[in-house]
Amino acid sequence: MSTPKMNQGPPYRPTVWGLGGTATANIDIPITAVFLALFIIGAITHMTIFQLNNRRGHKFVFNAALFGFCMSRIVTTTLRIASISLPTNLRLAMAAQIFVAAAIFLIFVINLLWTQRIVRSLHPHIGWHRGLSKALRAVYVLLVLTVVILITAVVQSFYTLRPRTKTIDRDLQLYGTTFFAIVSFLPIPVVLISLVAPRKTAPDEFGKGRLRTKIIILLTGATLLCLGASYRCGTLWLKPVPRTQPLPPYFHRACFYIFNFTIEIIVVYMYAIMRVDLRFHVPNGARGTYAVQPEPQPQPQPLADYGSDVEMGGAAQEEEVKKSETPTLTSTT
Repeated sequence: MSTPKMNQGPPYRPTVWGLGGTATANIDIPITAVFLALFIIGAITHMTIFQLNNRRGHKFVFNAALFGFCMSRIVTTTLRIASISLPTNLRLAMAAQIFVAAAIFLIFVINLLWTQRIVRSLHPHIGWHRGLSKALRAVYVLLVLTVVILITAVVQSFYTLRPRTKTIDRDLQLYGTTFFAIVSFLPIPVVLISLVAPRKTAPDEFGKGRLRTKIIILLTGATLLCLGASYRCGTLWLKPVPRTQPLPPYFHRACFYIFNFTIEIIVVYMYAIMRVDLRFHVPNGARGTYAVQPEPQPQPQPLADYGSDVEMGGAAQEEEVKKSETPTLTSTT
């Protein structure tokens, strides 16, 4: 029996099971459509908050970043629905897999930046140190490079049949998912250590609400994201299972939706409902403290600048006095 045309050249179908298994139209399309609608609502919500804040001079770019994440998930779910509807188009499946793996790094960066703000509040001498800022910048650069590595590995895995190349692609994906899991976990120990470490001063308050509430929001979001990243990482580290064997339970489609879209939508909606735009806001140009710096008072004008005006005013007053006295003298005479 001849091999179908779709399998004669690249891109090639995966030979091992992945998270979610084989998608079916009657089950996966309705579920994905629901998440598509939820991400559209999330995008509208965060962009509305951003625009309303921007109009009143309240700058908080994280809502715009969350809007960008929701837009990436809108693209992801749309590509997934298209790839399920057109199962022979492997390029759509490849694009959907890329977006599923790569877009989450945006929320990782947001959580790290909020972690830095909490550290600056509790321990200003550490949080405002240049070493910490440089270390976070290095993490951001590595995140971007890791996203590029993951995209390259996914694309190459669809365009090769060489076992050696597939092994390299798998190693690159193992590195990427492991690094993502570590970065998603970072806010939790950093915030907890900052809480228990002795403080030299009282917390430097920022934003609206209590610092404890901010910490709970951040730790909740970081824990959920870490759970999803750790599950994806852990299942990938397991021995690959060929598609000739039954789908392992830990790759069930329910696990795919729970540890990807469900966790993400909970975090996106929680950040909107808890009004992170008010709680994590800091003054523009803050350096060394979150306290609002007093505006400079206008300097008094030097006397030399208006001395001539004073002289002219004095002469005018003297002339007025003379005019008022003249009638009195005449009447007295």
